[in-house]
Amino acid sequence: MKPSERFYELAMPVWQTYFDHPFVKGIGDGTLEKDKFRYYMIQDHKYLMQYAKVFALGLVKATDEGDMRMYSDLIKATLDTENAVHQAYLKELDVTPEAIAATPMALNNKSYTDYMIAQASKGGLPEIAVAVLACSWSYKVIGDHLSEMNAREGNSFYTRWIDMYSSPEYRQANDDMIDLVDRYCSGLDEEHLKRLDDILLDCSYYEYQFWDMAWSMGKTYAPVPRA
Repeated sequence: MKPSERFYELAMPVWQTYFDHPFVKGIGDGTLEKDKFRYYMIQDHKYLMQYAKVFALGLVKATDEGDMRMYSDLIKATLDTENAVHQAYLKELDVTPEAIAATPMALNNKSYTDYMIAQASKGGLPEIAVAVLACSWSYKVIGDHLSEMNAREGNSFYTRWIDMYSSPEYRQANDDMIDLVDRYCSGLDEEHLKRLDDILLDCSYYEYQFWDMAWSMGKTYAPVPRA
């Protein structure tokens, strides 16, 4: 069994729980309130800026020139916030750089990205690859699931989002991440693989919390006034 097959079997039961989350279901049937999606897009932008730092650690720790160039490309693509569809949503929802700067990073978001960066910092290339896998692969899984639902429900404001994550281009990008995981993790002993299992599951649960955070627009705890 390839490491990626092991990780898929481990994480898929968690990823499937996303299908029943009201935020994900709302994207699928087109009923999600746009203010929730706008908040999600702001937090996702902030997430991606931290996600790029994980790739930056890959660039620092890589010794192969090809891998260094790959991480350089991933950093650029992430800092450019993925693609034109993402940018179009930001514009349509009036998400300006000023609006992003004025919105605090949600606690769930900060905890998740701090965790990924910490694992990437103290670990090696296997830890870096696995830390980003839950996000990359689960979005592909969600995209495929919602693509079928969207075909039944018809066109909606979120069709482009669904099309993006179910597209051949995204599938290829995710396959590249899977190949990277297999290359870095093949031949590792069971103890090391179990540590990677923990990272993948932690990030998968953080992904659920991200949907939860987006649905509640960050109101998942009672803030205490600061002195």
